[in-house]
Amino acid sequence: MRLVQITDAHLYADKQARSRAGVPWQHLERVLEAVIAERPDFVVLTGDVSQDETAASYALAMEAMSPLTCPWTWLAGNHDQPSLMQAEHPLVDEVDLSAWRLLLLHTPVAGEPYGRLGPEALAALSTTLATDERPTLIAMHHPPVDVGAAWMDAIGLQDREAFWQVVGACPQVKVIVFGHVHQAYAERHLAGEHEVAVYGCPAISDQFMPGAEQFMIDEASRPGYRVLDLKGGQWETWLERVSV
Repeated sequence: MRLVQITDAHLYADKQARSRAGVPWQHLERVLEAVIAERPDFVVLTGDVSQDETAASYALAMEAMSPLTCPWTWLAGNHDQPSLMQAEHPLVDEVDLSAWRLLLLHTPVAGEPYGRLGPEALAALSTTLATDERPTLIAMHHPPVDVGAAWMDAIGLQDREAFWQVVGACPQVKVIVFGHVHQAYAERHLAGEHEVAVYGCPAISDQFMPGAEQFMIDEASRPGYRVLDLKGGQWETWLERVSV
């Protein structure tokens, strides 16, 4: 099972609109060309699909994703409008990946850059995990760990301690992928008595400078995506960068 993560397209209604370091529509086209060449079985887009939060930007995302020959899903980021996303393509909580399951968590807080799950969602996650012991991959927008950039760490998942308490009780959770950070990231996080692999992903749009105290664009980095090959209860993962 080959899953590809893409993230943070930050599209505008205008295909020619520029971000700080390029044209998001062009970046998305190049990234998806490369993703299709990977022959994935499933693609997940982990939020911030839109920058201007318009219906037209989500219609453009659908246009870009249409050449994919495999199933795909998306989740909302802090720049997104879930109702507009739902009108174009379903927002789902879970995907059956045969030997694995994929859980998608909704972390945005309306009007805020940071994320939060909240007690109800955390209780639901605990219940959901208790129903199935298959190896589990969790996808979310906001990082549940510090990534080492002070300004970004301040706008990550605010109730991460409660989140890790839930995950720590469920050793079937093997991998967590997130967006939001616009940079590569990887760590093994101790949750209870087991380790969980936690991965960030380069953005489709602008890249952020790792380790920065304040917001800073990394103009030397390129858009990218993450490949995960899921094999039994094991996995291999790597990043690919795309020239634009």
